[in-house]
Amino acid sequence: MNIGSYQNPYTAAEAQPADRATFIRNTYMHVALAVGALVAFESIFLKTALAQAMSVKMLSGGALGWLLVLGLFMVVSHIANRWASSDTSSGIQYAGLGLFVIAEGVILAPLLLMAQSMETVMGDSLIAKAALVTGGLFLGLTAIVLLTRKDFSFMKSIVSIGFFVALGTIIAGAIFGFQLGTFFSAAMVLLLSGSILYSTSNVMHHYRTTQHVAAALALFSSLATLFWYVLQLFMSFSND
Repeated sequence: MNIGSYQNPYTAAEAQPADRATFIRNTYMHVALAVGALVAFESIFLKTALAQAMSVKMLSGGALGWLLVLGLFMVVSHIANRWASSDTSSGIQYAGLGLFVIAEGVILAPLLLMAQSMETVMGDSLIAKAALVTGGLFLGLTAIVLLTRKDFSFMKSIVSIGFFVALGTIIAGAIFGFQLGTFFSAAMVLLLSGSILYSTSNVMHHYRTTQHVAAALALFSSLATLFWYVLQLFMSFSND
């Protein structure tokens, strides 16, 4: 029997301690790599004329145009998640994670460019502050799950309903022309904090120890979206 080729069929929670530790280490290493790749992508992309042109194009269609952009992003995210969860090959899994990082970088560009312009006028480090707060929240919520080992799967319905309500609010805002405002961003930060609790718990209790790329994508998705709304909060506070 070839022990070296054995694939653990159990979830991380049911795996041997050494396998579980390796899975957790690999997952968060890939989250860190995804964050690093996003930062590297944005540092180059935002300096190009293409970023400016794409950002203007995404925003020039108004609220309904932005809804189309979000719809395309959701389609790409679905494809990326399917690739990252593939059992076919590790290459497809990494392609899924890479595709999502690029898509996230593109959709973040307009917000980051606006934040940079505000920083130039006000001399405030909005992006750095948002990144610091987002990282602190993510690490704190992760620690809660890892230290307590509590299964937060009961939050699935709460998080799912919350996102459907948020999506409905965004669509209504686009159709009827009202601003979502600071309160909506604050509510989304709370919702995404719950999503990170659920996603981290889901990774620990329902992912196989070989699914570290898919697990990393799930966590990175929540982390990047949390950063989006934390940055919007800082930008709203700076405008007041």
